[in-house]
Amino acid sequence: MILDVHTHIFPPDIIAGRELFFQDEPEFQLLYGPAASKMATAEVLVQAMDENGIDLSVVFGFPWRNGQTLARHNDYVLEAATRFPGRLIPMACLDLLSDSCGAQAEKMIAAGARGLGELAVYSAGGNMDRVIDNFKQIAALCRQKEIALLLHANEPVGHQYPGKAPYGLDFYYAMAKAAAGATLIFAHWGGGLIFYELLKKQAPAEFANIFYDTAASPYVYRADIYRAAVQAVGASRILLGSDYPLLSPRRYFAEMNQAGLGQTEMEAICGANAAGIFHIRYGGGQSCLE
Repeated sequence: MILDVHTHIFPPDIIAGRELFFQDEPEFQLLYGPAASKMATAEVLVQAMDENGIDLSVVFGFPWRNGQTLARHNDYVLEAATRFPGRLIPMACLDLLSDSCGAQAEKMIAAGARGLGELAVYSAGGNMDRVIDNFKQIAALCRQKEIALLLHANEPVGHQYPGKAPYGLDFYYAMAKAAAGATLIFAHWGGGLIFYELLKKQAPAEFANIFYDTAASPYVYRADIYRAAVQAVGASRILLGSDYPLLSPRRYFAEMNQAGLGQTEMEAICGANAAGIFHIRYGGGQSCLE
């Protein structure tokens, strides 16, 4: 069984008229303004899953600033999961700068969201304390409900690209501490935070429930990242995330093979770890080595 923990879908009307949603949404315009930026409906995602041998995908939308658009997009994700039972695991996006963030989280979980994500802060102005306070609140809720948070992170050095947030690892470390005790998935290898788990005086408990997904890895890192990450935290805390439709899952399978991961490591990363997080009965089966 292969589980992809990081995919995005959009309602058809947003895809067809994306320019109509640029107003007061600078992050959306930055990421999806170029006509070449890929967007997918639920139907397109499921077709791609079939083509790539993906059994289940964790799916979410976008952290809109506009509350109505955010709610509509989350509703689309939940509805898509009901149309494709056993294929899509819905998460709800939130605006971490919103005063109603906690209330919205409770509402979406009650409506069927299996987690909260992809949570992202691309520009907080001077409101970083509000972001962390909101994150603490929703992390406490997730801890109580035994569901996961998935948080965007990016490396603070290297080449620039749309959506690369201007924050250092100290911000992601603060968010990790704010979520202590809750299951937290850092997207994009945690922006490199994964390697600071090797610090001698780092308290292991602060990272005990943190996982790292591989989203966008072929764009950013060499294939060696897989072997280095396994050595840093073990295969049991790494999750396959494709960031579809940005990249095809097959790119990740090829790089895992290139890195020389073993069968047991591949099965953990490609399915077994995520099955535990999302309370899915894991039956092994098809390997991402195939």
